[in-house]
Amino acid sequence: MALRNHSTITEFILLGLSADPKVQILLFVLFTGIYLLTMMGNLLMLLVIRADSHLHTPMYFFLSHLSFLDLCFSSVTVPKLLENLLSEKKLISKEGCLTQAFFVFDIGGTEIFLLSVMAYDRYAAICHPLLYGQVMSSQLCVNLTWASWGLGFLDAVINIPLAVNLDFCEAHIIPHYSCELPSLFPLSCSDISTNVTVLVGATLLHGFGTFFLIFFSYTRIVSTILSISSTTGRSKAFSTCSSHLTAVSLFYASAFLRHLMPTSGSPPELIFSIQYSVVTPLVNPLIYSLKNEGVKAALRRTLGKCLQWYM
Repeated sequence: MALRNHSTITEFILLGLSADPKVQILLFVLFTGIYLLTMMGNLLMLLVIRADSHLHTPMYFFLSHLSFLDLCFSSVTVPKLLENLLSEKKLISKEGCLTQAFFVFDIGGTEIFLLSVMAYDRYAAICHPLLYGQVMSSQLCVNLTWASWGLGFLDAVINIPLAVNLDFCEAHIIPHYSCELPSLFPLSCSDISTNVTVLVGATLLHGFGTFFLIFFSYTRIVSTILSISSTTGRSKAFSTCSSHLTAVSLFYASAFLRHLMPTSGSPPELIFSIQYSVVTPLVNPLIYSLKNEGVKAALRRTLGKCLQWYM
C-alpha cells in the first residue's frame, strides 16, 4: 500500500520551452509582450461592454465573462512561465503544481462550457429572432453563466483531489512549461489507473458533451441561414457567428487534443498547450473586436467619451 502524503519528491522542475539561454531571453520578451497585450485587450473588452449600454445584451454579457476567463487563464500559466525563463532552477512545489493544475482545469473547463452556451445564444438569435428576448432572459443568462462556472469547478474537484494522494518518489522533471495533470502521471510511483480513467472519462464527457451542444446549435444555425433568400441577410447572419466559431476552433480543438495526447513534452504537445492557454486569451479580444461592428462602434463611442472627459 502506498504511503499517502509522504512523497519523497516535494518539488518539480519545469523544463520549459528551451534550454538555450539566448532563446530563453527572446521567449521572455515575446511572452511578456503577449501577456501585457492579453491583459490590455481583455480589460478593454470588459470596460467597453460595461460602459456602453448598446452592448448590454446576452451575447455581450457572455463575452464579458469570456474576457474575464481569458484574463484568469493567462494569469494562471504565463507568469510562472516568465519566472522560469529567467530562473536557473525552474522549481515549483508539489502544492504549487497541483494548485496550478486545479485552476487550469477549472478555468479551462468553464471556458469550454461558456463557449457552448454562446453557441446556444447564437442559435436562439438566428433561429428564433422574434422570441430571442424571451428565450434569452436575464435570469437565464445568469443561470447559464453560473452553470458554466459550476461545471468547470466540478471537473477540477473530481480530478485534482485524486492527484493529491499520489506519491512521487524519484522522477521530478516535468517536460512542460506549466503543471497540467497529464504531465504528473508519468512521474508518480503510485497506481494511477483510477486517475487516468477519471481524467479520460471527464475529458470525453466534457469534450463530447459540449461539442454536441455546439454542433447541434450550428447545424440548426446553418440550416436557418441557408433558407434566408436575401444575400445580405445571409452574410449578416454568418458574420454574427464567425467570431464565435473562430474562438471555438482555437480553444476547443487544441485543449481537447492536448488532453488526449500522450505526455512526452513533444513539440505538438507544447504547441497545443500554448495555443489554448496563451494564444487564445490574446486573440479572443481581437477576434470579437475586429469582426464585430457592434464592438467597434462601442469602442469609438467609449474613446470619444474619454477624449471629451480629458479635454
